[in-house]
Amino acid sequence: MMQLIRLFRSQNWEITFVSAAQESDFSADLKSHSVTCYPIKLNDDGFDDFTKELNPNVVVFDRFMIEEQYGWRIAKHCPDAIRILDTEDLHSLRAARQQAFEANRELAEIDYKGTIAKREISAILRCDLSLIISDFEMQWLQETYGIDEQLLHYLPFAAAEIDDKATQIWPSYEERSGFVSIGNFLHPPNADAVLFLKEVIWPLIRKKLPHAQLHIYGAYMNEKQAKWHHEASGFLMHGRADSAIEVLKNARVCLAPLRFGAGIKGKLVDSMLAGTPSVTTKIGTEGIAGEFPWNGFVINDAESFAEAAIELYQNKMLWQQSQQNGLFIINQRLSDKTQYDALIKRIMNMQSNLNQHRLKNFMGALLMQNTTQAYKYLSLWIAEKNRKR
Repeated sequence: MMQLIRLFRSQNWEITFVSAAQESDFSADLKSHSVTCYPIKLNDDGFDDFTKELNPNVVVFDRFMIEEQYGWRIAKHCPDAIRILDTEDLHSLRAARQQAFEANRELAEIDYKGTIAKREISAILRCDLSLIISDFEMQWLQETYGIDEQLLHYLPFAAAEIDDKATQIWPSYEERSGFVSIGNFLHPPNADAVLFLKEVIWPLIRKKLPHAQLHIYGAYMNEKQAKWHHEASGFLMHGRADSAIEVLKNARVCLAPLRFGAGIKGKLVDSMLAGTPSVTTKIGTEGIAGEFPWNGFVINDAESFAEAAIELYQNKMLWQQSQQNGLFIINQRLSDKTQYDALIKRIMNMQSNLNQHRLKNFMGALLMQNTTQAYKYLSLWIAEKNRKR
């Protein structure tokens, strides 16, 4: 979202950021980016008056559930505004993989054609354009659900290129110690990965490296997870990191045994930016490396994962080559800003040809006319109920 804000500000667009969420100590300082912030409420008709007065040219929804809540209001009161869905990652794909994982079986059609998929795909169809963070997810949407490519725009993370100045301040192999794993505990794939480390992978590593330590960082750790901290076995739970890059930079190897998930994994991109090789799964690498060699190992089974982590930790030459692989991925694949330039071009072209664009999306128009009525009348009912309190 911050990359989008910087992109739009680079075009001198005026940005109004509206949210029903409460600000926290960790909220981004949007005012420093010349962004106007405006608090809104859920299921509140005051949003209608606000949007009519603002009359935006473009509206970006942060994930499909926000489009469900506000999309019909924007369509009604700002019909000429381009509606863009920022998927972040495909929630339906992540949920499908989690369902299959918990059932201990391969991904099946019943997993990815359930309620969440129907909601998310409906939102994609109702919008004029959806931003897709992974090239895998671009292909998935077109092949699995038949989504027209004209409704999608591939927009991965835009990482800053790693130059010689950046690599010179990376700690060396000898200056680093320990393993690290990082991720928000409210995100189910992250919580599961840490549990997998604790119960299966870390005991295998400690058996071969009896003095090694694994540092776990992540916000929103619950009481049960905090009790996983165990000094004697080197399994150390730290909570939220002030700087992800700094904790990654001080570790020798990053571990991310993700068994389900979707999108691009920020922790693994950050690991490359910190010069830290990693061991992860096929799901962990998705959308990041493309055809380039990974900056470490890509392994799905626990025993091989542990063996690879030990080898990467102890083999300096392998570690240095893996670090260079990460640098190459960042500079050759993720620092490419052409997709961001292409997004601006698509929005400008769409603005001058919006009616024709929507005529080609008949299924989206059908869903906008019919399925949004459920969200609309539920929201209006809640708003009326709140007024009578």
